[in-house]
This record gives sequence, structure tokens and C-alpha cells, in this order.
Amino acid sequence: MKSDTKCIFCSIIKNEISAVKIYEDSQFVAFMDKYPINTGHTLVLPKRHHENIFTMDDEDIGRLYSTVSFLAKGIVKSLDAKGLNIGQNNGRAANQIVPHVHVHIIPRYNDDSPNGRWPSRNLISDEELDKIAQKIKATLTLKGIKAN
Repeated sequence: MKSDTKCIFCSIIKNEISAVKIYEDSQFVAFMDKYPINTGHTLVLPKRHHENIFTMDDEDIGRLYSTVSFLAKGIVKSLDAKGLNIGQNNGRAANQIVPHVHVHIIPRYNDDSPNGRWPSRNLISDEELDKIAQKIKATLTLKGIKAN
């Protein structure tokens, strides 16, 4: 897989930096966001480095979003979320912080935004992220898919 040696996500893909992964196959990886907006906030990305979706072909984008759909269903079910947001930013003007294509799956709960605003991001320990990841992986395994 082509990667960028300066990209933090490429370093995670190559296991040079640790992350709490919930899914991995030959093309994609999904892991818990270390600064989640909500419990279960997950990032899904292609293993091949692309700075944005404009450098990906339509087939790869389709496979990425098929993976996102599958994982989103497992996340919502395992965490009893009442909804979810799926987000993907392209370029600095769109608030893309890491220049490697990634999709945010953000579970939503009835009481998470009483003022209609996004919940605040918080740093969560790897231990807490691992507990959440184990719930998600158990649900994915029940669906017949081998989780990471």
C-alpha cells in the first residue's frame, strides 16, 4: 500500500503508532477517535494514502462508504445509539486536520446535545476506548464479520 511517511494515519496503518482498532481488512482500517465527540466516535480510512477524495477513484470511494455503512450499523447496535452522524472533510477550508481521507462515524444519543450543539471533544484513555471497542467488535463478530 502506498503511504506517506509524514502522515499520522499512515503510521497507525503501519502499526508504528498505536490506535484502538475495531476493524481492518486489506483495504481499510477503522479505529476509535482518541478525542471523540461522543462515545463510539470512529474513524474509517483507506490504507492507501489519499489526501482527499478527489484523488480516489469512484470504485474505491464506493468501497469506503460500504465499509462505513457496515461499521455504522454495528456501532449503533452495540452502543444503543439513537442516531448517528457521518462526516468527511476535504481540505483545510473544510476543517480537514489530517490530510489522509477519513470518515467520521459519530453515534448520537438522545441527551448528548441539549442546546442543539455538538458535544465537546474529550481525551479518553486507551483503556476506556478499548472497552467501547470490545462492545463494537463483539457485535461485528455476531454479524459474521471478523473484526480486528
